[in-house]
Amino acid sequence: MKFLSPTLFAIFLLINVAQSQPKEISILHTNDIHAAFVPHKSNGANSGNNQLIGGFLELEWVLDSIKQTKTSTLILDGGDVMTGNPISDMTYKNSMGGALFEMMNMIGYDAWTIGNHDLDVSQENFKLLTRIAKFPTLCANLVDTSGNYCLNNYPFKIFERNGLRIGVVGIISNDLFSLTNTKNLKGLRVSDAFNTMQHMVDSIDSITDLIIGLSHQGYSADSIMAEHVKHIDVIIGSHSHTRIESPKFINGVIICQAGSNCEYLGELNLVVENDLVVSYKGKIHPLWVRHKPKDSDLKQMVEYYKEIIKSEYEIKIGYTSVPFKRSRSGESIIGTYFADAVREVIDADVGIINTSSLRKDILQGDITKLNIYEVIPFRNYICAFKIKGTELRKIIKKYVESLRERKVSLNISNVRCTWKRGKKKSIINKIYIGQEILDDDKIYTVGTIDYVLDQAGRYLGFIPDNVEKTNNLFYDVIVDYIKRNKNIGGLYTPNFKEE
Repeated sequence: MKFLSPTLFAIFLLINVAQSQPKEISILHTNDIHAAFVPHKSNGANSGNNQLIGGFLELEWVLDSIKQTKTSTLILDGGDVMTGNPISDMTYKNSMGGALFEMMNMIGYDAWTIGNHDLDVSQENFKLLTRIAKFPTLCANLVDTSGNYCLNNYPFKIFERNGLRIGVVGIISNDLFSLTNTKNLKGLRVSDAFNTMQHMVDSIDSITDLIIGLSHQGYSADSIMAEHVKHIDVIIGSHSHTRIESPKFINGVIICQAGSNCEYLGELNLVVENDLVVSYKGKIHPLWVRHKPKDSDLKQMVEYYKEIIKSEYEIKIGYTSVPFKRSRSGESIIGTYFADAVREVIDADVGIINTSSLRKDILQGDITKLNIYEVIPFRNYICAFKIKGTELRKIIKKYVESLRERKVSLNISNVRCTWKRGKKKSIINKIYIGQEILDDDKIYTVGTIDYVLDQAGRYLGFIPDNVEKTNNLFYDVIVDYIKRNKNIGGLYTPNFKEE
């Protein structure tokens, strides 16, 4: 038997006591920023007033205030930094949207994961964004067809804070190929999120004191993952834009998410001892604009891009006498109007767009180019395809069933009919295309956007084989349409009337 000398024994005791002492760490987190780098009117809770919320300057102020009171912090983002404001289309260091990541450098982010909208431009643009970011891109289940990490992404990173080894593993939704135009995903593969997370957790569990899943898959999927993945401590979520006021605790896993559009900052305070979270407390801070921003490089950059966007996009193009509101449960005035603009520009018989292409309502009053951009921030292009009347009838029947179930995924223009509920299916009366009854033998032209065709199996129920593509950007088409019509709105009458 060997014995330690008194000196070595004392050192051994000090090391073990130090390792077993409770240690604190504060996780500060955002998600689904969607390019909201400047304050805006809130769409969330307490939005009845006119106070502005959000933006990078208020975010920085609150972050700095919290950091001054904490022993150690880690700042994370859950993805979807891009798409929602024209800054996403502005070139900085050869990349569209690059200014957002430069601002995040200035704010002091430590890591982020990939969101589906961060790939809205192209893979090449995405890689340029990751080169601007001075913080790592973490995504373990997005690889090329050979299984390599090809987007400057890493599966995980281990941070050391306050004597803690913190492993952060990034993942993206299994549904990526139905969330992003697949032309931007060529050569990529999404590995199963739960299996990948478990594999990564197992590989770093013995060398970490705390494991965080940085997840872009939505609260429901995060809740299920907490039930299936062992030895994960925390999930910082995103994608579903969920405001989790106080952390959820599912199967021993702490789950957080902080709304969207840079309206909230999440704060999760943890005490860790002997590889266990022994206590936690969390909340979200609403980023109401209350503080004068400090003079800084960030302020200069924010003001620079704010002025560019104001001069180019805050230009009145029309007026609406009624609110243009979206709907996922039935027809909507904005959906029908935008679909009709698509139909008209390509001289089609029917216009079809997906409801999820519309990201914001338009309030009653003046309409600016910025309003339209915020409604349709995607780089979608107008397309057309020919279809026989029998196939068009199937699309309309599918749409009526979605009305019956109040789960609408399309907006359709220049089609009218009445319908009533049967015991199992809806019964449709005569269908009109314009002023004429639908002719099953006639060939019709349908105007739509490229994303609908990219996901045609889901939206249309079949894959058109005679597609005509154009260079007409959806955003430009709507702006021109409103400019020509000027004053829009008035009494809206549904085209699909339930009897």
